Amino acid sequence: MSPSPRSPHRRRPRTSVALAGAAALLATGLQTGLASAAPTDQSRGGEHAKIHATPRAGGAPARLSPAAHAALLKSATAAAGPTAELLALGPREKLVVKDVEKDADGTTHTRYERTYAGLPVLGGDLVVHQKDGLTTVSETAASRIEIPTTATRVTSSTAARTALTVAAKDDARHPALDGTPRRVVWAAAQKPVPAWESVVGGTQDDGTPSELHVITDATSGKTLFDYQAVRTGTGTGQYSGTVPLGTTPSGSVYQLVDGDRAGHRTYDLNQGTSGTGTLFTDDNDVWGDGTQSDRQTAGVDVAYGAAATWDYYKDVFGRDGIRNDGVAAYSRAHYGNNYVNAFWSDSCFCMTYGDGAGNAHPLTALDVAAHEMSHGVTAATAGLAYSGESGGLNEATSDIFAAAVEFHADLPADPPDYLVGEKIDINGDGTPLRYMDQPSKDGASRDYWDSSLGGVDVHYSSGPANHFFYLLSEGSGAKTVNGVSYDSPTYDGVPVTGIGIENAQRIWYRALTTYMTSSTDYAGARTATLQAAADLFGAYSDTYLAVAAAWAAIHVGDRIAPGVNVAPIDDQISGVGQQVSLRTSAYTTHSGAGLTYTATGLPDGLTIDDTGLISGVPTTLGTSAVTVTVTDTTGASVSVAFTWRVANVFANGTRVDIPDAGAAVESPIVITGQPGNASATTQVYVKIVHTYRGDLTVSLVGPDGTVYSLLNHSGGSADNVDQTFTVDASAQPVTGTWKLRVQDTAAYDVGYIQQWQLTP
Repeated sequence: MSPSPRSPHRRRPRTSVALAGAAALLATGLQTGLASAAPTDQSRGGEHAKIHATPRAGGAPARLSPAAHAALLKSATAAAGPTAELLALGPREKLVVKDVEKDADGTTHTRYERTYAGLPVLGGDLVVHQKDGLTTVSETAASRIEIPTTATRVTSSTAARTALTVAAKDDARHPALDGTPRRVVWAAAQKPVPAWESVVGGTQDDGTPSELHVITDATSGKTLFDYQAVRTGTGTGQYSGTVPLGTTPSGSVYQLVDGDRAGHRTYDLNQGTSGTGTLFTDDNDVWGDGTQSDRQTAGVDVAYGAAATWDYYKDVFGRDGIRNDGVAAYSRAHYGNNYVNAFWSDSCFCMTYGDGAGNAHPLTALDVAAHEMSHGVTAATAGLAYSGESGGLNEATSDIFAAAVEFHADLPADPPDYLVGEKIDINGDGTPLRYMDQPSKDGASRDYWDSSLGGVDVHYSSGPANHFFYLLSEGSGAKTVNGVSYDSPTYDGVPVTGIGIENAQRIWYRALTTYMTSSTDYAGARTATLQAAADLFGAYSDTYLAVAAAWAAIHVGDRIAPGVNVAPIDDQISGVGQQVSLRTSAYTTHSGAGLTYTATGLPDGLTIDDTGLISGVPTTLGTSAVTVTVTDTTGASVSVAFTWRVANVFANGTRVDIPDAGAAVESPIVITGQPGNASATTQVYVKIVHTYRGDLTVSLVGPDGTVYSLLNHSGGSADNVDQTFTVDASAQPVTGTWKLRVQDTAAYDVGYIQQWQLTP
């Protein structure tokens, strides 16, 4: 059975984590493109060539002892108050230290959560970066949170009932509230609001334990967001072969307790679904026999998976355990009956594995173990919310590090690859769960980003990020790695050269732990990885340019060519006699080179200055073909072209309140003395402040009464309308009364028309 994300009216886009049957899986706006001085050729050196670079030592994580890490936490906690003042947070806001990381060059990265009037702020997390007295911030919400009141109109019991209803719609089994709802401030949307956070226990529809978090608006009662805290995975077999284990003698027996890795313990749940079960023991320290008839075999694979994941993070990044605090998680094998899944839980800080169909195929493959435990690393760092685009990035992060752990372990019995769950054969046909080189080969995952990605189940919206990582590691086109054939396409058909998984994993890890926050989307991930590449390899280095190229190859942003790069400029419409200010965005990859700006075809009254700012007051009606050229001091030059229309622009900036679920309201613009009819490309700019824009219908009414629909309950749960619409109003005379008509057709959400403009 294939999962399908649901987005019913009155709810934020969301996805379900618990997946069942043969399709079970391991558990907006883009960056503007750039016009470049020259096309980037990332294919030099042949189809198997890679860009080789050595990371800067100063940008690598410092290897801290537990005591040194604790000292950093203590120091950051003491500085939380002054830091809040430095960031100009409000008087009711406080910072709470979640973690501190330090680079080899002394730079610190302090990850904070936030409270407002004593309430936890969900989506208020931020990272403060400090080096040589300079402070920068990576943040999720606005740097300052202000809400009129934290009082609640909706009661705790109502929020609880709402949460149980959400769980029931997810086909949860025996849903039950885990404690009482807690008051919070929800800040992951455009406008922070007081809310209730409820946690629903029970089990998901495939038998996985449930920790469903439901966020309910404490004023309107609508569901704002929900996500699963238990991240799930799947599998039906394990073939790690003969591997070393860390064990501990106890009297006359040996225990599956790994003293070299903080005492990680592996338990046999004996088909139970709660508690820890029985610690695995053996009388001669020779564990399992490679067959399912010996219960120790699953324990061997579980313990090895935990050890290999611990070693990977320790050896490559100096990370001391999942939380980087030297504390081991624990693992539980033989969970439930016929449970075809595995999962990580933050609440128990443990990994759990089912035995699969007929209790005959334990879900203990190395990439399954690494995938699930990497969810714990994500929770301890960026905390990517498990829904929408951030949820897809969360899943992709686990796939990425699962592949990286395989390459690090380099098991003869499980050669490293860019396939997910290839040992499991969940579909019974020898195919893996997911393909990182071309995710769509699984029949559901996306290869490339588009604006609908946030509404796709997170296991499928992870596809573009997995694709990015494969392209960054290995490059595009046909090739064979460790006996596996790949053929990775790109969105625009332009080839990409890889940098090797060793450097690709370092870039993703630094981006995750240093720059990403809980609501990072794909555009934000591009920004984070580019910053990470700049830290490790230098801005505009070959490696940096390769990161941009790999993102462009999945339709996120554009390639960066050596030399001058200029952001494209959209076609412009300005009112005659109205002030204009338009800045050209450009930079050069040539270190220290300056830029000069020139423009041809500007409308009368406009000029461009030496910073790229176009300003002035247009004086003449008409349309011009404009070309802006940017040149750096090395002689590299690039131009962008666009049209600039100077027209009569008419506006109404009087506020008109929109009644909740009431009659339509209108805002008029009266035009006099203008001959002829309107254009077939009449522009209507609308700015409406209103929560849940899906409640609205918005129309333009012409002078003769003709109604042109602009917005018809579209946009779902997003807030506000700030958009320009184009209509064919050529049958309408320009002179007359034009009206913007708006109606709210559903209860709870309210707002107002702030302004609108008409360019006939």
